[in-house]
Amino acid sequence: MTEAVQQRHFIQQIIDSDIESGKWGTPGDRSVVTTRFPPEPNGYLHIGHAKAIFICHGLAREFGGRFNLRFDDTNPAAEEAEFVESITHDIHWLGAHWDGDVLFASDYFDKMHGWAVDLINKGLAYVDESTPEQIREMRGSTEVPGTNSPFRDRPISESLDLFDQMTHGKIENGKMVLRAKIDMAHSNMNMRDPVMYRVVNTPHHRTGDKWHIYPMYDWAHGLEDSIEGVTHSLCSLEFEDHRPLYNWFIDAINKDRDNPIHHPQQIEFSRLAISYTNMSKRYMRQVVEENIVMGWDDPRMITLAGFRRRGFTPESIHDFVTGVGVTKFNAMMDMGRLEGALRDDLNKRAPRRMAVLDPIKLVITNWGDGGDESRVEMMDVINNPEDDSAETRQVPFGKELWIEREDFMIDPPKKFFRLGPDREVRLRCGYWVRCHDYTQDSEGNITEVHCTYDPTTRGGNNPPADEEGNVRKVKGTLHWVYAGDCVDAEIRLFDRLYKAEKPGKATGNHLDDLNEHSLEISNRAKVERSLLNKTPDEPEWSDGIRRFQFERTGYFCIDRESCNDKLVFNRTATLRDSWAKQR
Repeated sequence: MTEAVQQRHFIQQIIDSDIESGKWGTPGDRSVVTTRFPPEPNGYLHIGHAKAIFICHGLAREFGGRFNLRFDDTNPAAEEAEFVESITHDIHWLGAHWDGDVLFASDYFDKMHGWAVDLINKGLAYVDESTPEQIREMRGSTEVPGTNSPFRDRPISESLDLFDQMTHGKIENGKMVLRAKIDMAHSNMNMRDPVMYRVVNTPHHRTGDKWHIYPMYDWAHGLEDSIEGVTHSLCSLEFEDHRPLYNWFIDAINKDRDNPIHHPQQIEFSRLAISYTNMSKRYMRQVVEENIVMGWDDPRMITLAGFRRRGFTPESIHDFVTGVGVTKFNAMMDMGRLEGALRDDLNKRAPRRMAVLDPIKLVITNWGDGGDESRVEMMDVINNPEDDSAETRQVPFGKELWIEREDFMIDPPKKFFRLGPDREVRLRCGYWVRCHDYTQDSEGNITEVHCTYDPTTRGGNNPPADEEGNVRKVKGTLHWVYAGDCVDAEIRLFDRLYKAEKPGKATGNHLDDLNEHSLEISNRAKVERSLLNKTPDEPEWSDGIRRFQFERTGYFCIDRESCNDKLVFNRTATLRDSWAKQR
């Protein structure tokens, strides 16, 4: 085996071998490769789905084959058109594009129903009137074989008649099911006469009232792949034990059949698991429905819509997933690794801006000495030091500025290199200022900081050397916003929804590990006026979301609720991994 082959992951190697052998057609024909992404439209896609999308779409494109998007819409009680729309949007956002029309399992209900009737006629399926509890008890356990249903050997004609009644809405929900007749003593629990159809007298979001029975996922999944000619059915590892069942269903349909249906090859890979998250769709639905978050696209959610609204880029998610690799071994990935991929991307591309989240006023008391104290100077401020083509922008500077409240202390400790009485700092790309006074309100809160500026330090540069050649130095550099020409903004400081690496592990309830500081809002922020409208130095993001690095504060994006009357920014990430320090 060559070094190049060894470097390819195991699914690529399988496909390489299949193409060489001509398993799916003419040897060497790469275009026969067909993959699919089969989401259930019962919620929004989450970060774990991104891995499956990138793998399935990436392999189809690598081999010049076909990539299908198919919705497994087999449960009308939990599915909504909203979820279909959100999923298609998310897949496009990631940069994946399917071939042909969007496909649906419901498009194949007639075919699957016909095959079910065929299995009844072959004596390989039967209608069972046992209760769900009785069926569960009949299955036994991994140590105890299952027991046959009393309806297992009912006449074929009787099962056909009852199945017809189920189909036409004459049977109540839960009264009977169609089961495959396989082996109740099989070592694989999935092979113990699994349910194929259940009665659900609920309208479907696409087929309306046509159907009163709906296929179970295990019955539908492999058949959908077969109908679409999927060659490599890629699934996460939890479906490995289901593979024998999928194979049995297709083999059963093909039994005594002159024109056998296509038999896909299923391959399993490890799913994506990330610390400080909970990827259970049931738990995600819970925090949405109980209003713990603002919806499926809340920036604290691990849905792709939530990551997008928070300001994550599809490129950073792709880089993270690619770095994780494709293996057969489940492992927990550190959330910090995903955030690190995001910082790497935004550091290169996000333009810098100045924003003060918790402002106090800084007044330069000698600004009018020898001239007009109302004058405003325009300072050249670099847009992105990581991008040589980003150039600079003009930012106004005058007598009154806003600085962060945390950047001033009356009695600062030794290693506090920001502003305090008789302390000097650099205002980024502005001037050096030295504090000589401050004011407080009746509760002792600082209301203003009074400083003098050094006119020889324009642009934040060092002052000239004195007669002895010494150059005055400062250790602190503060960001600021000119009070005479700024814009009010709401800043939403989002953080991880959970404060535990494995939510719910300690108590069994994931809600016990919710992070009480996952959202903090500042309604007092002051930002540069340039943030009102897109400026020429801003990059063309693929999704149209405007993203920035606020100097010394973090990465932010403009929220979809933002407007010129009220700018709203979401914190995408801090400048550094604050959680690493906590650990």
